Amino acid sequence: MVGHLSEGAIVAIMQKGETSVKPILQVISIRPITTGNSPPRYRLLMSDGLNTLSSFMLATQLNPLVEDSRLSSNCICQINRFIVNTLKDGRKVVILMELDVLKSAEEVGAKIGNPLPYIEGVTAPKAYGASKTFGKAGGSSLVNSSGGSQAKVVPIASLTPYQSKWTICARVTNKSQIRTWSNSRGEGKLFSIELVDESGEIRATAFNEQVDKFFPLIDVNKVYYFSKGTLKIANKQFSAVKNDYEMTFSNETSVMPCEDGHNLPTVQFDFTRIDDLESKPKDSLIDIIGICKNYEDAVKITVKSNNREVSKRNIYLMDMSGKMVSATLWGEDADKFDGSRQPVMAIKGARVSDFGGRSLSVLSSSTVIVNPDIPEAHKLRGWFDSEGQALDGVSISDLKGGGTAGSNTNWKTLYEVKLENLGQGDKADYFSSVATVVYLRKENSMYQACPTQDCNKKVIDQQNGLYRCEKCDHEFPNFKYRMILAVNIADYQENQWVTCFQESAEAILGQSTAYLGELKEKNEQAFEEIFQNANFRSFVFKIRVKLETYNDESRIKATVMDVKPVDYREYSRRLITNIRRNAAM
Repeated sequence: MVGHLSEGAIVAIMQKGETSVKPILQVISIRPITTGNSPPRYRLLMSDGLNTLSSFMLATQLNPLVEDSRLSSNCICQINRFIVNTLKDGRKVVILMELDVLKSAEEVGAKIGNPLPYIEGVTAPKAYGASKTFGKAGGSSLVNSSGGSQAKVVPIASLTPYQSKWTICARVTNKSQIRTWSNSRGEGKLFSIELVDESGEIRATAFNEQVDKFFPLIDVNKVYYFSKGTLKIANKQFSAVKNDYEMTFSNETSVMPCEDGHNLPTVQFDFTRIDDLESKPKDSLIDIIGICKNYEDAVKITVKSNNREVSKRNIYLMDMSGKMVSATLWGEDADKFDGSRQPVMAIKGARVSDFGGRSLSVLSSSTVIVNPDIPEAHKLRGWFDSEGQALDGVSISDLKGGGTAGSNTNWKTLYEVKLENLGQGDKADYFSSVATVVYLRKENSMYQACPTQDCNKKVIDQQNGLYRCEKCDHEFPNFKYRMILAVNIADYQENQWVTCFQESAEAILGQSTAYLGELKEKNEQAFEEIFQNANFRSFVFKIRVKLETYNDESRIKATVMDVKPVDYREYSRRLITNIRRNAAM
């Protein structure tokens, strides 16, 4: 049985640095190492039949082998690829990158032979054949440093704050914009990058002078050698990178391009299904993948903290669970996003919010990839094109008790709105409905408003050719017409009075308020006809409902947020899907 193992392999690896071979070893024991919130690491005691060594570490991508009990004590495996790393104190660690289990623990049954613990500097006797199989010169990966000397490349997974001299070869998978700060302690700037190699990932940040030095040199998806950064405990609040440590660039940090890094992985994802988001705690960082089912236009908002204007856009992602979630894009991501072809979106490090059920916010540290070339994306695209596009999707961002006004996926009939008591809670509820206009109350639907752009206050006719706005405390020679239109809408089960303001009222009537105001003054009959012609036309209404109290009387107020023509092809597809779903019950 001993002959089945690669006798002398441990000595060859530890003393000669041999990494080009594929030794056959037996697992004696496996011990988990706690790593905080990061994936667990496993330390292995292994035997080559002559020696045992406890310095084997399993790369995190191989964790499922242990968790599924395929890799366990007494099994025999072939190590196809590994890296030898020397720690600061001189100890060596063997990182197992790829392996195959040749015989399970049940087949082997017990430890093979009587191997002795490996002792540094002690070579196994020649009779064991160590020199025959594993006597080749070491094949360590070396890189020439900027000073002309050679430095050994180590895996990211082996980095700790206790090492001072190290070099990693990694791909840049994300690069933030330069951000500035100013407070009582001073001001400065920074940018961050995320690095990946075959063993894991790590986040690195550059400050001030290092920003000027490295920001122009580093490009996303390129491979570089990084050395002599400072390592510290990672702040998980600001990063979804799965590493207990993070790197800070210093004056001694070196970054050199690597031309031979094509085999390094790209962004590493750990996707959460949308239907599992409701169990995730608020402010946690997750990776998500979904089809962009719907999206809103980008809008400009002003950030209160610094009075800076920034772009914001909500998109609605759906996955194979049939659930949908709202995700907010900011800044350049919001401006440049094109969801017209319903792309697959993969987001690393999105923050979970409890606003309106569950929603996501894409941070400056998040990585957003449109139509990524990964198996999960191809599988999702195939599902969506064959069946998913016919589904409405059940939104977890529009639940009762809050919601996003822009979402058009929380479909309800008017009867369901009353049956479910929407709007009765502390927060407003939002829903979408296909309904028909049955009556418009044209009386008092228009008023004379302040002509300034940002003021819609009603003006007072001074009877002298001037109109006074109390809000602006100014008199104007003219005014503009504004509209508040009360409309009764109905579907096949129920009817509802709703309030339509300027834009939604104009969409229903098909005319601008300025033109309607002119007709009202000059052609009363044409004005009446426009209101009559709007009756019995159907629209998709997005409505906000909220319980309001006036003069000690409480009632539900329904306000139309948006009005669009009915897309009958999409509407029919949705009805057919609902019929099939109900027929299957």
